Amino acid sequence: MTAASRSHPRPDVDVVDAPPLDLDVSVVRKQFPILDQEVNGHPLVYLDNAASAQRPQSVIDAVRLYDERDHANVHRGVHTLSQRATDAFEHARERVRAFLNAREAREVIFTRGTTEAINLVANSYGVRLQAGDEILVTHMEHHSNIVPWQLLAERTGATLRPVPISQAGELDMVAYREMLGPKTRIVAMIHVSNAIGTINPVKEMVRLARETGAMTLIDGAQAVPHLRVDVQDIDCDFYAFSGHKMYGPTGIGALYGRAELLEQMPPWQGGGEMILEVRFNGTRYAPLPAKFEAGTPNIAGAIGLGAAVDFIETLTPEAIGAWEHELLEYATDLLSDLKGARVIGTAAEKAGALSFALDGIHPHDIGTILDSEGVAVRTGHHCAQPVMDFFRVPATARASFASYNTHEDVDRLIDALRVAQKVFG
Repeated sequence: MTAASRSHPRPDVDVVDAPPLDLDVSVVRKQFPILDQEVNGHPLVYLDNAASAQRPQSVIDAVRLYDERDHANVHRGVHTLSQRATDAFEHARERVRAFLNAREAREVIFTRGTTEAINLVANSYGVRLQAGDEILVTHMEHHSNIVPWQLLAERTGATLRPVPISQAGELDMVAYREMLGPKTRIVAMIHVSNAIGTINPVKEMVRLARETGAMTLIDGAQAVPHLRVDVQDIDCDFYAFSGHKMYGPTGIGALYGRAELLEQMPPWQGGGEMILEVRFNGTRYAPLPAKFEAGTPNIAGAIGLGAAVDFIETLTPEAIGAWEHELLEYATDLLSDLKGARVIGTAAEKAGALSFALDGIHPHDIGTILDSEGVAVRTGHHCAQPVMDFFRVPATARASFASYNTHEDVDRLIDALRVAQKVFG
């Protein structure tokens, strides 16, 4: 199936042909061995990509090759295996640099993922905050971009202020402008909401924050799998993301940071690799990026992350995003026509996540019935409880899309939801 093709549309849904895209979904699907299986007697439909996307064979092979042929510690050995591992590790860093359009490879810090990256900034850059300073976050943040700042505020006496959102799930930019001021020191924002799919105007938000002199950090975990991200164009100070959201391994991610800021920041963790010289009367730290990469890194994970970047660039983020948007619109239309269904989050600009509720059925029960039909979705508060509180729901069911999903997957989702309605009807 190509991105321009369709499954047979349902008679009550008007599906307009999408423009041709250089993305053949049938070819893409063949690169994901995990999709070729049955779950509970049904062909697997995997729609939990916002939690973790599946891995293509190229990523699996890259990690396997390192494990089978090149495993050794990096940066510390003169023997051949160590040199090969180091070359592969640093090549992955360069791939991430190019992927984000960072200025220099030393601006890319490997972390365990978005959560660790944000904690690194909060615990290192955050030491300069004082009582009375303000940290702005949005009301749609993942817990990983709330709790580290709460902890920082508790330690320093700073104040955490959430920027409100609308009933559509869009950021209130008027309120945001009014909340920025001389006390604002940090603005931490999510690029794409994991809970409701909203794409925030991060470039404009960064521009406004910069006018006040505030530092900006973007949680890009849900953006990099779906959008072209250019940190120089956005002009942010920090950008964080996770490998497992973008077809890569778990336990690996990266923090982009402006070199001039990273150089000023104290190390977050101490140990091997991040030092030049250690004496009992003092320690000299290694230059970037080693300064923030204490201990033996996740070498295989970084290599897998580099392979995941290559996979995305081969398809192109533009083609992936356009195809997923087509699926999102198709699914939204079908779900909106399903009696008793309610879409949570109707922003005009969304990436491939669709949160919803069904009258009279708890989201966890929805997930259980869907699983019995071979359809995998996420249910719960999605680590975004303030969003759930705002929409006055305890949880939602969430279908999220990737490059390998199809219109048939969406049809299966809707059919399974009808089964759930019959069971609980």
